[in-house]
Formats: sequence, C-alpha cells, structure tokens
Amino acid sequence: MGSRLKTKVLLVEDEPMIRAIGIDALEEAGFEVIEAKDADEAVRILELLGEVHVLFTDIRMPGSMNGLELAKLVHERWPAMKILVTSGDTWPTQTQIPDEGHFLPKPYRLEALQNEVSSLLN
Repeated sequence: MGSRLKTKVLLVEDEPMIRAIGIDALEEAGFEVIEAKDADEAVRILELLGEVHVLFTDIRMPGSMNGLELAKLVHERWPAMKILVTSGDTWPTQTQIPDEGHFLPKPYRLEALQNEVSSLLN
C-alpha cells in the first residue's frame, strides 16, 4: 500500500495547444495536472480542491485578473503553494512575483518546465 500521492500542479493557460503541451510534459515527469483556462476558473478549482502543490500560470490571459494577480491571490490564500509564472511578452520584476515564486520565460523547453516545477518542490 506504499503508494505515494502524486504532486498536483494547477496549470493555468488560455491557449489550448500550449496548455495541452504543458500538461503532457508535466504528466510525463510524474505530476498530476489540473488545468484551467483562466484565473477565474483556477480560483474556483482551488476553492473546491484546496490541496494543490504548485500553481503554474501564464501572465497574460482573459478574465477578471492576470497571472500575476492570480499568483498574489494564491500566495495570500494558500501560502504553502509554490508558484511558477510564465510569459512570452511580459517580464515581471522579482517584486511582482510572490516570495519564492519563479519566472519561466516563453518559449521554454519542456525539460526546463519539468525542472522548474521539481526545483520549486525541493
């Protein structure tokens, strides 16, 4: 019975193809991935599940808040959750990313995504 629970990653990306590729890469690395198309859906998921280890979010997306605002909200409401933000056209300063959060610029290699998520957990 010694099965270890998989680490859950909430991937928030409005582009379906990029979201699918990210999901595949993270699942290949052994993570359980939950997907959301925008920040509003991500918050609804977190309010239902509560038990997610890593938030991986794009910065620019439609909805009531962007990825940086989502990261700030998540850090305030679920402080144990690790945060990784990404963008191809927005380069946040370290003060815009919650404490101990990381930034992964797009385009990224899938191995880089896998390594970033793993390093957040160690």
